[in-house]
Amino acid sequence: MVKLVALYKQPEDKKAFDEHYFNVHLPLAQKMPGLIKATVTRYAGTPMGTESPYYLQAEMYFENMEALQASMNSPEGRAAAKDLMSFAGKLVTMMIGEEA
Repeated sequence: MVKLVALYKQPEDKKAFDEHYFNVHLPLAQKMPGLIKATVTRYAGTPMGTESPYYLQAEMYFENMEALQASMNSPEGRAAAKDLMSFAGKLVTMMIGEEA
């Protein structure tokens, strides 16, 4: 199984970020073909009691790399990517991983 991971830095306006992320972006991403499951983690802080440099992490799971690539190149994948860049382009780091 492979996953597409999106790691978001702290946004200036958390309420506006959450509204767009959960009401617009996540529903778009969930329409991507081949998506097995998606998980979202909101970071509460660090073990030292300080604010995390990251606000949110999303993981989208696919059967294999081919399914992930096909999904990203689909109309739904392109729509989700376009939306992502419009509201979080400066905040997000994207990575692809394979579960060990």
